[in-house]
Amino acid sequence: MNSFQFVNPTRIVFGEGTADQAGALTSQYGKTVLLVYGSGSIKKTGLYDKTVSLLQSSGAAVHELPNIEPNPRLSTVKKGIGLCREHGVDFILAVGGGSVIDAAKAIAAGVPYEGDVWDFFTNKAVIKEALPLGTILTLAATGSEMNGNSVITNWEENLKRAFGSPHTYPKFSILDPTLTYTVPRNHTVNGAVDIMSHVFEQYFSLTENTPLQERFCESILQTVIENVEPALANPEDAAARANLMWCGTMALNGGLISVGMTNDWASHGIEHEVSAIYDIPHGAGLAVVFPNWMKYVHEERIDRFVQYAVRVWGIDPAGKSDKEVALAGIQATRDFFTRIGAESRLADFGIGSEKLDRMAEEAVRYGEIGSFKRLDKQDVYNILEMSL
Repeated sequence: MNSFQFVNPTRIVFGEGTADQAGALTSQYGKTVLLVYGSGSIKKTGLYDKTVSLLQSSGAAVHELPNIEPNPRLSTVKKGIGLCREHGVDFILAVGGGSVIDAAKAIAAGVPYEGDVWDFFTNKAVIKEALPLGTILTLAATGSEMNGNSVITNWEENLKRAFGSPHTYPKFSILDPTLTYTVPRNHTVNGAVDIMSHVFEQYFSLTENTPLQERFCESILQTVIENVEPALANPEDAAARANLMWCGTMALNGGLISVGMTNDWASHGIEHEVSAIYDIPHGAGLAVVFPNWMKYVHEERIDRFVQYAVRVWGIDPAGKSDKEVALAGIQATRDFFTRIGAESRLADFGIGSEKLDRMAEEAVRYGEIGSFKRLDKQDVYNILEMSL
């Protein structure tokens, strides 16, 4: 196990009806609020009206940035920065899923910065301060509600990049599982894949002597597997929705499940290049890429893949070679993604081989990626080609 420090300052407010606390929580941090949200589903469910009323009742002046894209755009972030500066915003409240929260973080970091906010995503600048922000989560997926990460797409250049900063952890995040009852089926599917993929990026590690961390990871994977199909069968299954929501938060909140472990993140880097060009849902892209990454790298440490197959999928190792067990676990992953309705090939999105070289080149723009197996441009190309 490696040495580590772990700090997570985000206050989680979990449970049915907790959205009613939005006004009181926000009033602790600011009085001029930018309300950030997506395409308007929160208006259909009544969450928008409730939130605005709560904010105004607490004495806040509310300004709005609607229509955050599923892969949030740099241009939209810059619009939000402009609104904050124009109106003297001192707090940002993101109501939505990971894309909305990621956009809010980028806005929060960009407001006090004199340069181009894209500098934070291209390693030209480091975030030194940010506006405070809070969240009301409406989708179990990214874990953005309890970490400092943000992923933004520069659509003009077809680039998708991320930052992570201690300054952009939400001050609070409201997690009411009932708010996820109305999300579309494919959002639930893609969210489950995203949660599992976050765990994979941490679980498949070369670090030795991390038994507790490994079991943390395995328990989240098993809990997602056990709960996503009940949630799909009955969108108002309170227990399933609560479990999925908490899994999403635990899967990526600054490293709790993988402290002391070296993480990978190559598959995320590869998928980002796909969605930067083709604008596909992040979770859907991961459902395609991850099983192929697994096939490509499993021999680097086959014992971890054997453990994964046995502990998570219940593969019986009797009479099988390590390779056979490992591949059975990988196939079980692919089969599960397919069973819940996730795509299995880039061709499912109409994506061919035309831009594989460009995507592979961009994935390694700053050098080889991954740690389980270091991947160069040819490795990334090969994985993308396997994904066609």
